Amino acid sequence: MTHVPATVSVLHWAAERASLTDTELEARFRKWSLWLSGEATPTLRQLEDFARLTHTPFGYFFLPAPPDLSLPVADYRTFRDASLREPSSELLDVIFLCQQRQEWFREYSLIQGLPRLSFVGSASPDDSPVEVARTLRTVLSLSFEERAALSTLTDALRQLVQKAESAGVLVMASSIVGSNSHRKLDVQEFRGFVLTDDLAPLVFLNAADSKAAQMFTLAHELAHVWVGISGLSDPDAGRIPALDLERWCNKVAAELLIPVADLREVHDPALPVQEEMQRLARVFKVSTLVVLRRLFDSGLIDHSTLVRCYRDEVAHINALERDKKADGGDYYRTLGVRASRRFSRAIVASTMEGHTLFRDAFRLLGMRKSATFFKAARELGVMP
Repeated sequence: MTHVPATVSVLHWAAERASLTDTELEARFRKWSLWLSGEATPTLRQLEDFARLTHTPFGYFFLPAPPDLSLPVADYRTFRDASLREPSSELLDVIFLCQQRQEWFREYSLIQGLPRLSFVGSASPDDSPVEVARTLRTVLSLSFEERAALSTLTDALRQLVQKAESAGVLVMASSIVGSNSHRKLDVQEFRGFVLTDDLAPLVFLNAADSKAAQMFTLAHELAHVWVGISGLSDPDAGRIPALDLERWCNKVAAELLIPVADLREVHDPALPVQEEMQRLARVFKVSTLVVLRRLFDSGLIDHSTLVRCYRDEVAHINALERDKKADGGDYYRTLGVRASRRFSRAIVASTMEGHTLFRDAFRLLGMRKSATFFKAARELGVMP
């Protein structure tokens, strides 16, 4: 057997990034503790297995020290503590996958002669959030009356995604890396990101988040598209970000979801705040936290009421989230959500026309079998 001299500090680093304990690793690699002490070295096959298990490039194990991994996009997240943790392999791999999908769709758009999207980069953080939100509503063909007529918040999120895609924005939402259900995304690490481009703007939503939170994140990332700035975000309707750009995007998102004029028109001051925010959340199909923030922004509640109600509502939402059961859903029904229906239809059609290799389509869609591909083509309406 061939043994390889893997760097001990890199072995430590890879295990920590994968959140694997020594006990778990010793159950799989009997000499794990000896690897760490330098008394033994892994075989080539063992190191390959360890690399796959920790989602670490094989070559990293021969570096003199762990690599300093940085995000490939700007980081606009606001953390409650000062320290920024190293990006997880799941986050990095999702960004890399989305960059590959965006690059494919950009080339596809050029070949097909699709028009450039004039709204990308058309706004500035110096512009009025109210005016920019009004422009978004016009381009996306959004109306308060249409959204209010929807039955659930899930329907409202689905509608906003469809409107964004119809305008030319690729919207992808998933709680895992690609199609690997064992690699879950952490909502504590990020809520979403945007990759701007005037041919293939792409928004990714962390679907591990609540539907209400995804609504606000999508609206926030659309503001990023309008200003033409890519980046990783952690938007929260109840927090005031430290960065000017993020504050501006939050204001645009809030105005897009709950226009002040519409809020004042339907607000019932006779109801207690707790009851009124629940009612308004159902009317606007947004989270109660967004409603609270808009009530304060509109001068309909004072700051002390905002703080008190916000604290109570966060505790209530956290309790509901703990009780929520995860449902993976149907693979074919959710494919257009995970990989963007606009993107999925385009790459499936291009592959069937012979312009894209099946190998590349399988990789970008997270598929392994031809039967899966053709069934997806029927579900997406590309073939009868």
